[in-house]
Amino acid sequence: MPSMAKDKIAYVCSNCGQESPKWIGKCPSCGQWNTFKEIRVAADTKQQAATTAAATAGHALRKNKVLKLSDISDHDDPRIDMHDEELNRVLGGGLVPGSIVLLGGEPGIGKSTLSLQTMLRMPEKRILYVSGEESAHQLKMRANRLGGENDNFLILCENSLEHIFDHIKEVQPELVVIDSIQTIMTEDVESSAGSIAQVRECASALLRFAKTSGVPVILIGHITKEGTLAGPKILEHIVDTVIQFEGDQHYMYRILRSMKNRFGSTAELGIYEMQQNGLRQVSNPSELLLTQDHEGLSGIAISSAIEGIRPFLVETQALVSTAAYGTPQRSATGFDQRRLNMLLAVLEKRVGFKLMQKDVFINIAGGLRVTDLAMDLSIIAAVLSSNVDTPIESGWCMCGEVGLSGEVRPVSRIEQRIAEAEKLGFSDIIIPKYNLQGFDAKKFHIALHPVRKVEEALRELFG
Repeated sequence: MPSMAKDKIAYVCSNCGQESPKWIGKCPSCGQWNTFKEIRVAADTKQQAATTAAATAGHALRKNKVLKLSDISDHDDPRIDMHDEELNRVLGGGLVPGSIVLLGGEPGIGKSTLSLQTMLRMPEKRILYVSGEESAHQLKMRANRLGGENDNFLILCENSLEHIFDHIKEVQPELVVIDSIQTIMTEDVESSAGSIAQVRECASALLRFAKTSGVPVILIGHITKEGTLAGPKILEHIVDTVIQFEGDQHYMYRILRSMKNRFGSTAELGIYEMQQNGLRQVSNPSELLLTQDHEGLSGIAISSAIEGIRPFLVETQALVSTAAYGTPQRSATGFDQRRLNMLLAVLEKRVGFKLMQKDVFINIAGGLRVTDLAMDLSIIAAVLSSNVDTPIESGWCMCGEVGLSGEVRPVSRIEQRIAEAEKLGFSDIIIPKYNLQGFDAKKFHIALHPVRKVEEALRELFG
């Protein structure tokens, strides 16, 4: 009687994916405490069987061979058009055949709605949508609400990975969507669905299938309380692209942000508006992020920001008030808190405004989170406007990075920023003086105000 191969026990850090043969209190890789979780590694025979089943699910296993770099063809495979400009942009121009994409987001943010409405718009592709969370009836009701009909769109309600591969072999889809990866489980791992071992094994099997067959796979994943993707960090290393769907449920706006992309830029973002009949693409986010009625209100400054390739004007709001409890508060929504503290120190040291005993609150309008350094000048302007209770004139906007010595540093793609401000009817824009070199200022009809220091910018705004 042949001896049965015994399963092995391993420990994996749930924060960074570091493996260890024994349990450790503190992870040597990321330094976190009590993050090692026990996983049961299947015996080799089972793993080989799973690998073979995954690779041959509808497509023959390819034999790999060693190649010279010069022998490898450098032509790009034609990307799959998702019929959604925002999604195409975030993916880097469309979905790459054979790629595996992870779409993450908080519960109820609209991940399933986005994937379902996108797939319903692709009648030219045979799509298999695997749902481990909802019944076929629920998906049908949602499809009716989204107003889509597609005979090439196939739905499978299944939690077993082995059964999913059987259906893939039978259906031969051109695109597979798994909603969600935390609900899928394989028989090779003796733990419940959603555990580190299950998520890791299922994702690895789907990766092998995508790479050997050329069929792209989209995985939908949940976000934990800490704001990270649920499951082991290694899940983010496995996939080609990680895109995150974020936004406040109290706002209509949703932002699709690329966190990792092997086939494009990670600086791109797509903006959607949540409506009753699904998500609407927002092609001009500037109009969405500017409120029109801030005439005469202090603490509001407009910044010309860029995220990815898109310039847009965003409203920066600030409130400065006397600290009620002795210890001043510093709070920022949609902006880096540490950078706010740095800018307040520059304002105090270089410009001479005393904010030590003041509470300072910053908010980027519309629930947007902006990482562009050109926002610095508008943050300082909004703080000062609120502090002296003097509104900034209507029609003024600005852009510029602020250094520790109080200088206004040049920013990238200045012409796009100026053109966006002019397009939206602004009359004046403050820009860094060093940005004047290299472009023809006469082609713009908007008044340019070049400044070298923060004091000069504040003098332009407040006289």
